Amino acid sequence: MWFELLILIIGIVFGYFRKGKEDFWGLLKTGAIVGVVLGIIFGIIAFLFAPGLLGLGVGLAGGIGIFIGVIILVIIFIIGAFIGDWLEGLQKK
Repeated sequence: MWFELLILIIGIVFGYFRKGKEDFWGLLKTGAIVGVVLGIIFGIIAFLFAPGLLGLGVGLAGGIGIFIGVIILVIIFIIGAFIGDWLEGLQKK
């Protein structure tokens, strides 16, 4: 929970200190790409270190799990960036 809260705070700071509106769709696409890459890398590592068919199952499930975890963290970051943009807009008024 503390890690997710830290990601939210970093998102708020990111949204507040960057000028103008953020490209939330671009942030989500970049996060998805990072999630896929990390999922593939860690899936291959799990496949190599676990024996036989267990490695295939662990690698596939682990890769999908890492991808989902990264997407959730990116969504939390985007929510924080949205809040930061909102606070920046309030300050300008």
